[in-house]
Amino acid sequence: MSQSLKDSTVLSNGVKMPWLGLGVWRVKEGQEIEDSVKHAISTGYVSIDTAAIYGNEEGVGRAIHNSGAARDKLFVTTKVWNADQGYDTTLKAFEESRRKLGLDYLDLYLIHWPVKGKYKDTWRALEKLYKDGLVRSIGVSNFHVHHLEDLLDGSDVKPMVNQVEYHPLLTQKPLLAFCKDHNIQLEAWSPLMQGNLDLPLLAELSEKYKKSPAQIVIRWDIQHGVVTIPKSVTAHRIEENANVFDFILSQEDMDRLDGLNQDKRFGPDPDHINF
Repeated sequence: MSQSLKDSTVLSNGVKMPWLGLGVWRVKEGQEIEDSVKHAISTGYVSIDTAAIYGNEEGVGRAIHNSGAARDKLFVTTKVWNADQGYDTTLKAFEESRRKLGLDYLDLYLIHWPVKGKYKDTWRALEKLYKDGLVRSIGVSNFHVHHLEDLLDGSDVKPMVNQVEYHPLLTQKPLLAFCKDHNIQLEAWSPLMQGNLDLPLLAELSEKYKKSPAQIVIRWDIQHGVVTIPKSVTAHRIEENANVFDFILSQEDMDRLDGLNQDKRFGPDPDHINF
């Protein structure tokens, strides 16, 4: 059982990936992103998750550089955007992201969405980057089971991570089971349901465990074996989100949280993306 902010899961290729990281979706380039990332690192976070489309890779890079943290102690993720998918364009997009981040290598590079007709060529580019040692691990984001099955057919390297929308209102049990069966680490984006935490059960468990509703949900993720990357730009929230390693949800309460599932998405369905 994970007991500290520095605890990690081990990916299928042996790379260690922290259970908890900072997501920076919609964090503004400039002072906001730099302050958020620097405070997270000073709090003890070692995992930072960004993407080309977020428009803040340069700020993440500056924050990492100015934090003074040793590069080999950090786990940095970014993603190739849909418009850049395809073999050659993905390789070019990777170099642009690496330049903006100011890093010699990345720890995890993901296909952001399963763009029909392109994601398999994109995956070939990720395989090359991985084999060339420019990224320590590769994976996908927003892939359903059928996307994963298609990708696994004929690939040289299996995805190590699948980052998807995952929270108590969208438990995606078949996807979680598939990923566990194939040793693909599931990772949750928007774990806090974009702030929609006003649920009676979360209020009840918050009182029971003396933790915030957000902390309850993050702990639920981790106990399900799901890596999670809650986003915040507020110092005390960044600290609060990390303070989830000193309690354990009972199996009964885990089951009750599972029971909140409504297959409700706050983001797009990967089968119906319009990007």
